[in-house]
Amino acid sequence: MAGALPTRLSEKLLQDHEEKHFTATDVVRDVIIGVSDGLTVPFALAAGLSGANVPSSIILTAGIAEVAAGAISMGLGGYLAAKSEEDHYMRELKREQEEIINVPDVEAAEIGEVLAQYGLEPHEYNPVVNSLRKNPKAWLDFMMKFELGLEKPEPKRALQSAMTIALAYVVGGLVPLSPYIFIPFAKQAMITSIAVTLLALIVFGYIKGRFTGNNPVMSSIQTAIIGALASAAAYAMAKAVQSA
Repeated sequence: MAGALPTRLSEKLLQDHEEKHFTATDVVRDVIIGVSDGLTVPFALAAGLSGANVPSSIILTAGIAEVAAGAISMGLGGYLAAKSEEDHYMRELKREQEEIINVPDVEAAEIGEVLAQYGLEPHEYNPVVNSLRKNPKAWLDFMMKFELGLEKPEPKRALQSAMTIALAYVVGGLVPLSPYIFIPFAKQAMITSIAVTLLALIVFGYIKGRFTGNNPVMSSIQTAIIGALASAAAYAMAKAVQSA
């Protein structure tokens, strides 16, 4: 009974303890990439055209075309990047499998080297090494994670990344273009677009901070400043090309 008490206490503590770790980092990264570019590039295009004395309908048409093309391009880039990570993981997995079969002693020694980096002595990690050698799957998983630092990609990650980035780009891109739907005069629409885009950057930065565990206010300010600078730079380039 005395030995069971600590066990029950440990189980109770584990049940009461709820860890709050945010794990959807890949999805958040894709959303950030898509929304950030979506808010910046269409805004610069629309603002640059606003100085050319063209009606809002022309700017809106050009902006929607850019959003469509940008979403496809960004989505394709996300797909290729995720697919490359998946291909790299599978190559390393196959290589590690072959090494475990062909040079098991060398691979076992590498387990010890990894564990030694965490301060374990040989008499402490040798039982772990022997246990892993009896379980090839666990052995392979250990080497992939702790020797190579690679995590197994989620199934359909490449397609999910492409769709997430593309959709986020469309959502972000429609924000600076929305004033041109309701305001027929381009220069007036541009002023409203600046205000709406800046507000969207502030809100987006705040939400991003909440999801990633950072200070929401600081994240909001940083996102607004970086987005504003990027938009200003893109706008300046558009104006320079227009006046050339």
